[in-house]
Amino acid sequence: MSLNTGLSDEDRKVVSEGLSRVLADTYTLYLKTQNFHWNVTGPHFGPLHTLFEEQYNELRLAADEIAERIRALGHFAPGSYAQFTELKSIAEAPSSPPNAEDMVKQLTGDNEALSRVARSVQTTAENAGDEVTIGMMVDRMAVHEKAAWMLRSHIQ
Repeated sequence: MSLNTGLSDEDRKVVSEGLSRVLADTYTLYLKTQNFHWNVTGPHFGPLHTLFEEQYNELRLAADEIAERIRALGHFAPGSYAQFTELKSIAEAPSSPPNAEDMVKQLTGDNEALSRVARSVQTTAENAGDEVTIGMMVDRMAVHEKAAWMLRSHIQ
């Protein structure tokens, strides 16, 4: 069955490619944040453990929403570590957990980076006239900018 929602095949392809990058970064940040949740230590363990859990739970739900948007655009969502490795811009968690302050600094930078990726996909979606993806990327930017602010507040 053909797909005819008012977006051209090429526009849907380009937007889906951008969303695939957002998905890869979201999943990478999800896994990294959960890793830090498990491995944080020190005097700020309690608040950071809780904050990291809130953030990774939000990221898990976001990954599903982003993947479903890719599918709604008629493309397959990436879903393997190999695919995510090719698409992501965020570094994975190091093999040895850093100290709590470095965890916060890394996650702050990663949330800011993901906000920038979402902003670039928003521009792509604007050029395609894809209001649904525009709204999704605006929402993602708001989440990541707030997450970065909350994380920064733990070290400033």
